[in-house]
Amino acid sequence: MATTDVHDEWDDTEEAGPAALRVLLYSTDATTREAVRLAVGRRVAPDLPPVEWVEVATGPVVVRTVEEGRFDLLVLDGEAAKTGGIGLCRQLKDEIFRCPPVLLVLGRAQDAWLASSADPDAVVAKPLDPIVVQDAVAGLLRAARAA
Repeated sequence: MATTDVHDEWDDTEEAGPAALRVLLYSTDATTREAVRLAVGRRVAPDLPPVEWVEVATGPVVVRTVEEGRFDLLVLDGEAAKTGGIGLCRQLKDEIFRCPPVLLVLGRAQDAWLASSADPDAVVAKPLDPIVVQDAVAGLLRAARAA
């Protein structure tokens, strides 16, 4: 599993093989990013290639990174400070042509109704259940590959 950490500059120094799935992971909290990576694991499912993580810690860098790169999935923290993932999801869906699927990580399941206004492709709630997260990520990645 490769991880690229993007904070202020686009960093493509760690290239994965062509079959790797590129997933952008946004949270201002390093602990949340780690929890998501651990929940997904090294390979989300046996029928899918390994995941290359691109970690981002600020909202403006998320937008720039998505505009500049190709991603199979975006995982956004709905509870992120300053720029929440719900608002970012809505912005990306409105501004990015063929926006990759978006998985929103929410602080609690009861916030799913609020997140629905941003049109995410799926939501998961904390505390993260690895089975639920893996199922959501695998489902979104399979659908994106089939499209």
